[in-house]
Amino acid sequence: MEGKPSATFVRTLTLRSLVILGLAYMAPMTVFTTYGVVAQTTHGMVSIAYVLALAAMLFTAYSYGHMAKEYPLSGSAYTYTQKSISPHIGFLVGWSVLLDYLFLPMINFLLAGTFLSAAFPSIPSSLWILLFIIIITCINVFGIQMTAKVNGILVLFQFLVTALFVILSIKKMIEGESDILFFSSLQLFDSKDSFSFVLAGASILCLSFLGFDAVTTLSEETIDPKKNVPKAIFLVAFIGGLLFILVSYITQLVYPNYHSFKVVDSASFEIAAYIGGTLFSSVFLAGIITSTIASGISSHASASRLLYAMGRESMLPKRLFAYIHPKYKTPSRNVIFIGVLSLSALAMDVVTAASFINFGALIAFTFVNISVIFHYYIRGKQRDVKGTCRYLISPIIGAAFTIWLWTSLDIKSISLGSIWVVIGFIYLVYKTSFFTKAPPQFTFDEKTEPNQLKTEHIS
Repeated sequence: MEGKPSATFVRTLTLRSLVILGLAYMAPMTVFTTYGVVAQTTHGMVSIAYVLALAAMLFTAYSYGHMAKEYPLSGSAYTYTQKSISPHIGFLVGWSVLLDYLFLPMINFLLAGTFLSAAFPSIPSSLWILLFIIIITCINVFGIQMTAKVNGILVLFQFLVTALFVILSIKKMIEGESDILFFSSLQLFDSKDSFSFVLAGASILCLSFLGFDAVTTLSEETIDPKKNVPKAIFLVAFIGGLLFILVSYITQLVYPNYHSFKVVDSASFEIAAYIGGTLFSSVFLAGIITSTIASGISSHASASRLLYAMGRESMLPKRLFAYIHPKYKTPSRNVIFIGVLSLSALAMDVVTAASFINFGALIAFTFVNISVIFHYYIRGKQRDVKGTCRYLISPIIGAAFTIWLWTSLDIKSISLGSIWVVIGFIYLVYKTSFFTKAPPQFTFDEKTEPNQLKTEHIS
């Protein structure tokens, strides 16, 4: 038994706080950043691709809800796999998931710097990146409540900009005296095109749902986590999905000619200028920047909790990663560590960072679905009709969707991710003395606070 950490988390987060943090991580306005590429990929059938993506992600969200109810700990997919399948596999999953959690803050800083540099050419993007790293790191050090409050304001602004986009789009269509407002006037699915185009678009859009899983890393700071965390997971995925479907549908209506984009990657800016002119274009840009900042704050917070879970179990250096600030009740050293790591955004490109994120996210999604099968169906023997549907068929469908998403990854994502896993495997061999001992785990007792659990080597 090792000594207790210097401090413990405090349960202050409500269901509403979790939903806000999850939506901030997901970034509601991400629907605009991918619209041009997906519109051309799907031949204009973006909203149908979102419907398919939402359906796919809800199966995995359902699996996360099951595991979060059983293990309300900060480790998310790392903990679920470790407890349900194998401590060794659990470590490798956690190691892989670090790619998603550590690189997402970085890519948000990079995007925010790029957008602001374009808006203010006299200020280099490196200064914007450095400024946001400092600000967001400080916000996350000073407490999860501050993180939730700041993100609440940022998410609200994104919803307001999105609502204004929808209103201006409808106004534009009315002024054009178009009958395209009626659902019957637009074929959401063009039977002339192959459904494979929709599938290709859905494979891109599924990764827009990253965020519903991140709320699980805040389980130890949540009031009644077994009830609130599963609800938050579903609400974040469902609210985000409905928003994506609605906005993409309205965008298809107001700007059906997806072939005419001057720059595919910034197609949403062209549409914003088309419906609202220069003034709304500026407001729209502010919304996009806000979304990257909000996502940066939430992903920064989530990553620090995952590092804490792995540090607490001595899978990462405990002195650094298992520390909780006695006053702010945050893993402050982890927060600062991620801030320092994010400085690599000054030299890294978006494509490389996205490759790491996609690989790590799909590892997490796949193994959380598999964990449900191992925990409930195989070990728990819940094999009646209801149990078979909930704990075997549903997670198999979720895992099948995520495995299908692997086929959409480019060679760079697979190569970089595989190299990272090999490094993790070598580290695991070292930590377990060539697998002669199991990685340390926390024993879980529902009557004991997670931070006060014992560290044991489970054979």
